[in-house]
Amino acid sequence: MLMTLQKIKQQLEDHIGEDITVVAQAGRKKITRRKGTLTKTYPSVFLVDLDQEENHFERASYSYTDLLTENIKLEFEVVQDA
Repeated sequence: MLMTLQKIKQQLEDHIGEDITVVAQAGRKKITRRKGTLTKTYPSVFLVDLDQEENHFERASYSYTDLLTENIKLEFEVVQDA
C-alpha cells in the first residue's frame, strides 16, 4: 500500500494521547529509543512529550517524512485490559 504524508498524519491523529516509543537512527550502527506520549499533529510535524525520567528534554518533534523514509519508527504501547 502506497503511503502518503497525509495518510501518515491521519493515522497519527488516531493515536493522539497514546504512549509511544520513537526509534531513530543516531548515526552509524547507533539507535536511540525515546519513550513518550504523542500529543499533537501539525501540517508538517508531530510532537511527542518525552518521559522525563529517561530523557534530558521535555519534547521532541518529528516530521512525517521521517516516517515515510523510515528514518524513524514508532512503536505504540499495547494496552491490555484486566
